[in-house]
Amino acid sequence: MGDLLLVRHGETEWSATGRHTSFTDLPLTPNGEGQAKSLAPLLSGRTFSSVLTSPLARAVRTAELAGLTGAVTDPDLHEWDYGGYEGITTAEIHRTRPDWDLWHDGVAPGPEHRGESPAEVGLRADRVLSRAADALTDGDVVLVAHAHFLRVLTARRLGLSPAEGRLFQLGTGTVSRLSTEHDRPVIAEWNTRP
Repeated sequence: MGDLLLVRHGETEWSATGRHTSFTDLPLTPNGEGQAKSLAPLLSGRTFSSVLTSPLARAVRTAELAGLTGAVTDPDLHEWDYGGYEGITTAEIHRTRPDWDLWHDGVAPGPEHRGESPAEVGLRADRVLSRAADALTDGDVVLVAHAHFLRVLTARRLGLSPAEGRLFQLGTGTVSRLSTEHDRPVIAEWNTRP
């Protein structure tokens, strides 16, 4: 059985400033492009049975710059829908909701997007994991996506609730590896940079 490699996209203007970014399709900053290119040595020399990316440009571009070929976009790899909190920082949300916590409260509905609860993001992560399971029998699988979504996916892969994704901080332009030990899912590497 192969490993599941998680690649968080490179830096964007909003990720650099802590703004919640789901559907706003921002490009990588020059630093983010450099981060993505620097991942190539970590991913080269491996054969992947499947490479899946979020449909958002920042993830697709990260995959390209990291040297991943044959990537297929998967809408379930989209970032958490932040609803009315799109483009807003946690500090700004705390001005009106001091006790707010994404992992327990979800988000407020927005004018264009209703937002998602942790459980809803968990259902998407479960679908991705289910599809990846078949490909893992043939080798490693790479998922190029977003911090909060990949954190939820990690929690689900480890048999935890979606809200336990709060335990796994994930930096931009990093590779993490979920593997198995004695047939049980484990974190083998986390937040790896060259």
